[in-house]
Amino acid sequence: MAKLSPLVAAPPLVFLALAAVFYVGMYREDPNGIPSTLIGQTAPSLPQDGLADYPKITEDTLATGEVALVNFWASWCPPCRAEHPKLLEMSEGGMNIVGINFKDDQDNAVSYLVEDGNPFSAVGFDPKGRTAIDWGVTAPPETFILDGDGKILFRFAGPLVGSDYENRFLPALQNALN
Repeated sequence: MAKLSPLVAAPPLVFLALAAVFYVGMYREDPNGIPSTLIGQTAPSLPQDGLADYPKITEDTLATGEVALVNFWASWCPPCRAEHPKLLEMSEGGMNIVGINFKDDQDNAVSYLVEDGNPFSAVGFDPKGRTAIDWGVTAPPETFILDGDGKILFRFAGPLVGSDYENRFLPALQNALN
């Protein structure tokens, strides 16, 4: 009788393992959410550089005793432009929003804020995206909700628009504010 090589069983076992991972992933609690290891931790470092003549971010910018948002954005990012009216609306309503412009040209970023309005109480400039890496940002826009001590409560990847904003971000923000 011929002896079968153990390598014959490898492809079906690999397939079954991948199928199991995909099956579990389809039925997790929030398939659209991207978990963050920073939830419950103090916010990582902020960029040392500010954006042109806008107020620069300091450690005190986030530890005000009030809930704050940190928004990573870029002038070249269409979803950032889509969420911009919502940021302006929240800022006008009294929400402290700190902006971190990353992987962008400073002149383009300044022109964008001049033309479309500035919703940020302070703006950091992260041209190489190093601060974004520390925060775990995968792509702009991403918004973090911080408590009054600068601790991260929630991470929202994507633009603050539509049903995802209404069903995921707003409840997390309301929870933080209460």
